[in-house]
Amino acid sequence: MAKIETPRPVRGTQDMLGGTAEAFQERFAHVVATFDRVRKLYGFQRVEVPVFESTAVFARSLGESTDVVSKEMYTFEDRGGDSITLRPEFTAGISRAYITEGWQQYAPLKVATHGPLFRYERPQKGRFRQFHQLDAEILGAGEPAADVELLVLADQLLRELGVSEGVTLNLNTLGDAESREAWRAALIAHFEAHRGELSEESIDRLAKNPLRILDSKDPRDRPIADSAPDIDAYLTDEARSFFDKVTSGLDAAGVAWERNSRLVRGLDYYRHTAFEFITDRLGAQGTVLGGGRYDGLIENLGGPSTPAVGWAAGIERLAMLIDQPAIDKPQVVLIPMGEAAEAKATGIIADLRRAGIACDMGYRGNMKKRMQRANASGARYAIILGDDELARGEVAIKDLEQGSQATAALAGLTDAMWAQVMRNEFPDAVTTNADGVVVQEPFQL
Repeated sequence: MAKIETPRPVRGTQDMLGGTAEAFQERFAHVVATFDRVRKLYGFQRVEVPVFESTAVFARSLGESTDVVSKEMYTFEDRGGDSITLRPEFTAGISRAYITEGWQQYAPLKVATHGPLFRYERPQKGRFRQFHQLDAEILGAGEPAADVELLVLADQLLRELGVSEGVTLNLNTLGDAESREAWRAALIAHFEAHRGELSEESIDRLAKNPLRILDSKDPRDRPIADSAPDIDAYLTDEARSFFDKVTSGLDAAGVAWERNSRLVRGLDYYRHTAFEFITDRLGAQGTVLGGGRYDGLIENLGGPSTPAVGWAAGIERLAMLIDQPAIDKPQVVLIPMGEAAEAKATGIIADLRRAGIACDMGYRGNMKKRMQRANASGARYAIILGDDELARGEVAIKDLEQGSQATAALAGLTDAMWAQVMRNEFPDAVTTNADGVVVQEPFQL
């Protein structure tokens, strides 16, 4: 009989077990909890949008010529023959919901969300094909104060996560429509004059998305991109004033920033502010949070002309920057020897867990192996129960850290064990029950 071949995990996804999974989930949960706490301080409502949308939602918003649409989207035809795409980002779905769900009535609308996204891209450090992001958006606000609020929110989030050290806010302006169009024409003229020196990818971008040549990583493009004109020479007075208000707002809020005139967004609906928070701790791909103003997106999706600004941050990448948390360990391990003891231990461990004590049970192997596993688990105490202890109505309690051992009655064991754990963790605490009465004293070890 031919051997059955086990399917391999899809590239760019993760399987985790035990301590690795728990450590990651602790950091992941900390990022999400901190985000939820901070966004509430700023009045951002939680919003949920579907994990998949009509492909047109992303094709219209991200642009047919972008790498995300042309190379990275997970797109399929459903049973009804409709083209469906797993969401590669949040902004398009939120913008679609803003139109179709009538959320315009709440403008200016401040919303936030987090969850899984999907992109078929080359996996890198902290980047996966199934990944998770935080997202914050302000829809229906065209004032620079909205940009400032989002940037201050992002800065506070990074500070409260404890990852702001070594993270730099890079900031640029893309100007208003008039400024951007004049700059785009100047860039095309510049790049056309050097067409023969450009990479094949940049020649293709010259026709579709010339601003993207500015952030090309190809060494053939860098001298040409570095000598390209900046947008400053093409800014209208209105666009310059908008950017000045953003930077002065950041200064007033105490948020440090650096100007990066090569930071761009290629799609035409992006306006004014573009930004990235960049770290040197994650290799070459150092962006941990990025976004900008997208005043033309909702109109591109068939809605009314609506100013909007937002950002997204990779949860996995933020979690990688957080210090390794302590992994939770059981406080108590039960070691029953014999069928009668195992039956009794099942009730004991249930009572201990209901009392808030983290427990595990060793029910395989001889006594020596069970005690070895109890020590390896990191638990402080082992409760040993055999036929002899059962006959006497008691258990043996061993302090695995100090090596001492004592006996305790089965009756009232949960209260005594809880008191011992609490005295160990909070030696100065006085343990009382709901009526204010001191509970059973811990056994003496």
